Amino acid sequence: MDVNKIRKICRPVRIVIGSALIATGIVTGNKWFFLGVVPLIAGIANFCPLCIITKKCDLPEN
Repeated sequence: MDVNKIRKICRPVRIVIGSALIATGIVTGNKWFFLGVVPLIAGIANFCPLCIITKKCDLPEN
């Protein structure tokens, strides 16, 4: 599995999902959708808490 491919795909996906959740929260008025801030910030900062927990996105040590 190529880790760099995963990282290139994950970042834009997180930004899109976070933005979509926030937009849904604005349209519906449901405050739970504002949790989309978490994946949005993770995508912008290029930081994935799930990757740290699962250790699947880490770069291999040489």
